[in-house]
Amino acid sequence: MIVIGLTGSIGMGKSTTAEMFAQEGIPVNDADQVVHDLYHGEAVDPIAEAFPNAVRDGVVDRQELSRQLSVAPEKFKLLESIVHPLVRKREAEFLDKHKSAGAALVVLDIPLLFETGGEKRVDFVVVVSCDPQVQRQRVLARPGMT
Repeated sequence: MIVIGLTGSIGMGKSTTAEMFAQEGIPVNDADQVVHDLYHGEAVDPIAEAFPNAVRDGVVDRQELSRQLSVAPEKFKLLESIVHPLVRKREAEFLDKHKSAGAALVVLDIPLLFETGGEKRVDFVVVVSCDPQVQRQRVLARPGMT
């Protein structure tokens, strides 16, 4: 099974590119979606322990977590030590599932591919990029971005 790592900065078009792969029937594992799912499940208890008041109603409050990290940026490493192993576990489950199913090709959509050493876990890397003006327009069009 060939594993493609898909990466690029915010607003470059990774989601659109990932969707193009998915439309061709190629399984895509979206690391951002995995984190979102973990913030509603497996990561809740360890994050609650490490970041007081960052969990509300059994879900990680991303705004509160961001606030705490902006006040204490040194805690990013702590958050990463909680989240990254869980993301890798989900990634391994995804790869095992699709390898067992006989998939010829899968995509790992990982925004921080190189920063997390993910390039060592893939056969090929696709970097999505666009013109800086287009990127700026896309990012500013997102809710809550200024």
